[in-house]
Amino acid sequence: MKKVKKAAILTAGGLAPCLSSAIGGLIERYTEVAPDIEIICYTSGYKGLLLGEFIGVSEEIRQNAEVLYKHGGSPIGNSRVKLTNVKDCEKRGLVKEGENPLEVAANQLVKDGVDVLHTIGGDDTNITAADLAAYLAEHDYELTVVGLPKTIDNDVFPIRQSLGAWTAAEEGAKYFSNVVAEYNANPRMLIIHEVMGRSCGWLTAYTAKVYHEKLEELDFLPQLGLSRERKDVHAVFVPEMAVDLKAEAERLKKVMDEIDNVNIFISEGAGVEDIVKEMEAAGQQVPRDAFGHVKLDAVNPGQWFGRQFAKLLGAEKVLIQKSGYYSRAAASNKADLHLIKTCADKAVECALAGIGGVIGEDEDRDNELRAIEFPRIAGGKPFDIDTPWFGELLAGIGQTKGEKVEVSH
Repeated sequence: MKKVKKAAILTAGGLAPCLSSAIGGLIERYTEVAPDIEIICYTSGYKGLLLGEFIGVSEEIRQNAEVLYKHGGSPIGNSRVKLTNVKDCEKRGLVKEGENPLEVAANQLVKDGVDVLHTIGGDDTNITAADLAAYLAEHDYELTVVGLPKTIDNDVFPIRQSLGAWTAAEEGAKYFSNVVAEYNANPRMLIIHEVMGRSCGWLTAYTAKVYHEKLEELDFLPQLGLSRERKDVHAVFVPEMAVDLKAEAERLKKVMDEIDNVNIFISEGAGVEDIVKEMEAAGQQVPRDAFGHVKLDAVNPGQWFGRQFAKLLGAEKVLIQKSGYYSRAAASNKADLHLIKTCADKAVECALAGIGGVIGEDEDRDNELRAIEFPRIAGGKPFDIDTPWFGELLAGIGQTKGEKVEVSH
């Protein structure tokens, strides 16, 4: 096994409340167990790798790595780049016409003398890392790629809990605790809280759970209109659960008639198929990113649900609020920080042993913390709506679970 002399780190994809902490965790652990190993950080994800742009980790950075635990975002920058999407890489000026981005990236790693590459990102980032690792292996370049699972959607197979998801839920609940007071601003107010989650409803469901439970900490004065009922969640819609608009509208109209407002939590991926069909039938182009994903900001599911329910509930005003950017840019909370440090320690251990993969608790192996093989990593893991805490949440807000939608990958 080749001795590790230099390790590189990059972050990619969207932000999550774990990136800064994960960088700090890796730097701190290398400094503790292998201080002679040089560390560099490629800037702006795979873009920086392709262009050979990086920051060297100095002794000053090493000694102050814990500062990164207190911040959100990624100090070294992110980007959405797929190394197998040649046309997109050419269009963005990341490679020259006719060049293979995988080859360009591999050559840059050779030039920089990198022995270990740590990728911190979601399924797209780690699938791209897998493509790169496979290319390197085919061309006899001895480099270990060790990923860390970042996604607030918590939807990566077969990882039990991805980094940053707990924090994002907590921050989303905090966000809505202010937004909900807008029910005072108008009679018959409908408030839609759109939560991130393209194909997985875990974050929406868990955000609603955290918010619902936090109401227990408050005192109320219902005699003056300040009641728990008016501040509570009244419906939760996720992609894995079929929504009977007519039945839900009948239930929610009774809530509106009784307390004068309705609060709905919606996953940004809920109803997307119906919205896309509606757009295409109207001759509208559906914008997609480099990975072929529908750009959710463009289809705007919260607005679509707002239009449907506004008419059915007789709402006088509709307020649509999105907590995504607020939540995903937060610093890690205590629970996430513990998980991040544990995973970072394991990532360094695997890197030094030459074991590649994505670090996580492997659901197929009794939640063992290990380097999960890249071919087994996939996005789109559905939220299990049969999980007990979700059933308890829905029962607590008077909503039936509805039909389960099977999600394949």
